[in-house]
Order: sequence, then C-alpha cells, then structure tokens
Amino acid sequence: MNLIKVHRVSHKLYKMKIPVLPRLFRFIIFLLYNSDIPSSVSIGKGTLFGHSGIGVVVHQDAVIGNNCVIGQGITIGGRSRNPQVPVIGNKVYIAAGARVLGPIKIGNNVIIAPNAVVIKDVADNCIVGGIPAKILKEGIKYEDHI
Repeated sequence: MNLIKVHRVSHKLYKMKIPVLPRLFRFIIFLLYNSDIPSSVSIGKGTLFGHSGIGVVVHQDAVIGNNCVIGQGITIGGRSRNPQVPVIGNKVYIAAGARVLGPIKIGNNVIIAPNAVVIKDVADNCIVGGIPAKILKEGIKYEDHI
C-alpha cells in the first residue's frame, strides 16, 4: 500500500468532517512511512511519492498540484513567524531532501534539485537548486528532464 492511497482515504474522511478517523490514518502514515502528512493537505490527482514517501513532512495548509513527484525526505512547510505555507503547482518534481519553505508559490513544470532550500517564488518551466535555491535553467520542457 502506497502512502498516497492512505492519504486519499484520510483526506476524504476529513472532507466528510468525520472527527477521529483522519487522525488515525495520519498516525498510520507516521508508523508505516515515517512521514507526517495531515489529512487536511490537498494533493492533486496523479501526484506520486517516490520510495513510498518515506520521511516526508507537509504542513497542514499546504497545497500540492496535479501530477507532481515528491521524493523522500522532503519538507513542505512554513517559516518561523509566518503562518503562510507553499503552494506547489502542477507537474513539479521535488527531488530527495529538498525543503520548500514559507509563503511561496512554485510554478508549473518545475524541477527542484536534491537538497535545495526553496524560500522564494519559482516561475514556470524552471530548474532550481542550491541553498538558498536559485534558478539554474529557465524555459525548460519538463518532459525532457524527467
């Protein structure tokens, strides 16, 4: 059983306002995958977690678009003293160990390099990497790089 399937059930129960079961599923996700993905997180269709999503931490208010690939050891969350969290666009590849932090928007067709720390908005069709992340290449075709 993949993490995304467990989350989809949990999210559906959350939307139905069933109080206890979504928390139980969050605990099951933590036990099985060592990940913290709250039931309130909106994850688009076709999104996959690489390596069963081991070590992924996502803020409860984060939004993840359609057809994204999220590697292991990813953090998607806020920054201190700022309650807003990232919004991830469609067709975004987030490589292993990356951190996406703060009130930022990640555009569509973006590739985030391994161990990158993204703290600023990223435009569409880019590859970003580094600490803090910088645009490494613009105007890419997502399909050519994945």
